Amino acid sequence: MDALGSSLRRERWAYEPDGEQPIGGYLAVMVAYLGCVGVLTASARRARRPLPTPGPWDVLLTAGAVHRLSRLVAKDPVTSPVRLPFARFRGQAGPAELAEDVRGTGVRRAIGELVTCPFCAGLWISTGFTAGQALAPEVTRLVSAGLSALALSDLLHFARAGLQEAASR
Repeated sequence: MDALGSSLRRERWAYEPDGEQPIGGYLAVMVAYLGCVGVLTASARRARRPLPTPGPWDVLLTAGAVHRLSRLVAKDPVTSPVRLPFARFRGQAGPAELAEDVRGTGVRRAIGELVTCPFCAGLWISTGFTAGQALAPEVTRLVSAGLSALALSDLLHFARAGLQEAASR
């Protein structure tokens, strides 16, 4: 066991000598993710529902929903209480978005990176929507449509602001 521990520490040091990356925390988050996927898979099998065959429209609808919900989780001021234990407020990052630095070490830091990064949160959210399509397709489609509409609304807000700025020059 000692030899295995020494070998893992050497590999860890060879990967990143400064030790700033929370490798153990990342491992814990990966295990939690795989556990969630296992539970969702078992639930889908137990429900004996046929697996959906998503078409292009479903993929587009889900992509819009995942995009909007991941930004809501990772950047929105209203969801900052969720990120509070894992991040430090730096200021505004754009319209209705915050800039935050991840804080802590180990699992706390790994979770901080997950909840402050829309790309990182997107994997978890996409997995949830995929499971929803298998377990509760009607509700999932309704939620996806609402979030996709919100994402399109955001795009229209940005387009209008850009046009107003261009017109005022």
